[in-house]
Amino acid sequence: MNATEMVLTTAPFVVRREVRWGDCDPAGVVYTGRFPDYVLGAVALYTGHLGEGCRLGDAHGVGTPCRAMSFDFVGTLWPGDLIFIECRLGALRTRSFDIELEARRPDGSAVFSAVFSPICVRQDERIGTPVPASLRAVLLAHGACEIHTHEGAA
Repeated sequence: MNATEMVLTTAPFVVRREVRWGDCDPAGVVYTGRFPDYVLGAVALYTGHLGEGCRLGDAHGVGTPCRAMSFDFVGTLWPGDLIFIECRLGALRTRSFDIELEARRPDGSAVFSAVFSPICVRQDERIGTPVPASLRAVLLAHGACEIHTHEGAA
């Protein structure tokens, strides 16, 4: 049995994903609701890489639940299709940051783009907290773009 998802390269960080038959509707097209699974799988692998094998937030003393997720769909997928999902850091704000994803077929044609935005929360009370300095340093070292926001902004 082949893995449906694996890290292909780390620079740039690319996840290879194979579409499973069970991801599709009776017409053979991937259900829209499966795309968040594709993104969450790629994000987990990427943040594990950034956390050097540990959960990224845990390595810096915070939780990192999803604050927002957005998609732009430009292609359809069928069972057995391969996609390569490139992950990179985007905006870094006071309490949250963006992970940008681009999914392409092996021929380079676009399938979807997405942005996953985790927010840092305290682990004791589960309330928003600023990105810890140690995590901020990791994110900046890996290409995040620091955005200065107003106090209290995410």
